[in-house]
Amino acid sequence: MHFIAIIDKDPDSAYGIRFPEVPGCFSAADTVEEIVPNAIEALSLFFEDRKLVTPLGIEVVREQAAESLAEGAVLMMIPFVGDRRRVVRVNLSLQKGFLDTLDEAAHTRGMTRSAFVEKAAMREILDPA
Repeated sequence: MHFIAIIDKDPDSAYGIRFPEVPGCFSAADTVEEIVPNAIEALSLFFEDRKLVTPLGIEVVREQAAESLAEGAVLMMIPFVGDRRRVVRVNLSLQKGFLDTLDEAAHTRGMTRSAFVEKAAMREILDPA
């Protein structure tokens, strides 16, 4: 699930992050690299004690944000990563050689296999390019 954020920036200020689909949910970022992680955190915290809403979709948000977009704002899809505290066991099928290499890489970094896989997957979610 993704929500559409409006990102804007005034000169000499941080990037503003707001979600028309989620009134009252907003964040800021000092750098471009911080926009997505800060936006994910804002959504996660916002929905900790509120009911999750269904995203409206990009066309609806684009229409709602027309004035901001005309002034230079941009739209960005932000993945919703909810319930970040609860750990769930999963079963993955991997080639044995790959698993050995993965375990070695995790060990070298002082991480568990699960922590390593989660960190690598989150990196891909945050920067899918």
